[in-house]
Amino acid sequence: MRRLFAILLSALPLAACETTSAAFRFSADDPVEGAFSDALFQSAAVRLTPGHRVELVNNGALFDRLAQEVSRAKRSINIALFIWQPGTPSTRMVNAVTARAKAGVTCRVVVDAVASTAFDAEVRPALVAAGCDVRAFRPLTKGVSVDRNHRQIVVIDGKVGFTGGFGIADVWMGEGRKPGEWLESNVIVEGPAVNQLQQAFADDWKEVAGPQLPRSEFPTSPRRGPTRAAFISSRASNYVRKAEHLNQLLISSATKRVWIANADFVPSPGLVDLMIEKERQGVDVRIMVPGDQTDHPEVLLDQRASYARLLEGGVRIWEYQSAQLHSKTMVVDDQLSVVGSISLDRLARPAIEEGALLMSDPHVASQLMRAWEEDQTQCVLVSEE
Repeated sequence: MRRLFAILLSALPLAACETTSAAFRFSADDPVEGAFSDALFQSAAVRLTPGHRVELVNNGALFDRLAQEVSRAKRSINIALFIWQPGTPSTRMVNAVTARAKAGVTCRVVVDAVASTAFDAEVRPALVAAGCDVRAFRPLTKGVSVDRNHRQIVVIDGKVGFTGGFGIADVWMGEGRKPGEWLESNVIVEGPAVNQLQQAFADDWKEVAGPQLPRSEFPTSPRRGPTRAAFISSRASNYVRKAEHLNQLLISSATKRVWIANADFVPSPGLVDLMIEKERQGVDVRIMVPGDQTDHPEVLLDQRASYARLLEGGVRIWEYQSAQLHSKTMVVDDQLSVVGSISLDRLARPAIEEGALLMSDPHVASQLMRAWEEDQTQCVLVSEE
């Protein structure tokens, strides 16, 4: 599917996109402590705010938590997904959502028309019959649009939000340790950033001509926990996007480490330059990417073509072997971390809407680092040969 985007993009004025993106380089001095929030606001139009409770929920465990939170919904369930395909997780999700819809909870669903090919025939009817408002993002009946929705968002009652790289399909059921499974990272959040997730959903909902969400779906959230957080929503664009601003800002700010896991790795020249520069400054730059276990083997050609400069610059790269790596995470130093759907692929990114939760919390960063090290045991280190 991702390669389809790149093929379709070849028919567009891609040279302008490539020139602009390739030329972009974060121009400020490395942000010092206390200035990061200002730099984040100027780069991505959000600020890290305190008072969040977050929970990392990876792989198949996600569906237990989704079903649990959906079953508690009292006012609304809002869902925007790239992939929703028939299967065991779908049946479970449909049962949970329709039960609440029949109890009077407002349920809205936006599913990407390209990535969820069997959704309309096999999933949608049960949701609609229960009273859910279900809409396709840019249906192909209106002509082919290369701009797709790659955000993964579930918001319950405006108070609990889910995001990450997940979809609703059987490939996400396992632990990401054997062929046919996808290794995934997701997060549940409570606190002020849920309003930002809800706004991103509202953005997609307006795109599909959905009626405006009532003000009650944007409640003032009490402080729930110790984590400072913000949700960054990045729109498709032929020019430099918030996602690129965010990635370069985070890497520029690093003084100790940058650990990246990303399923779509064809980085921009500016991002490559930054990673090499940080490695030369003594920052521990590590990258984990898919290996031969991938649903897009042709993508490996682009991915592996990006290795040479990074390896020459001392950056270490691991390829995941046991299953399809689908995570999109970053850990910077001991405090900052990102979980979401933001790829590092300059070829596909101009055509997709993305989003990620940025968190400032040493405990969350430590959890992601431990998961990274566990996943590393399933990798091979790429050599320069």
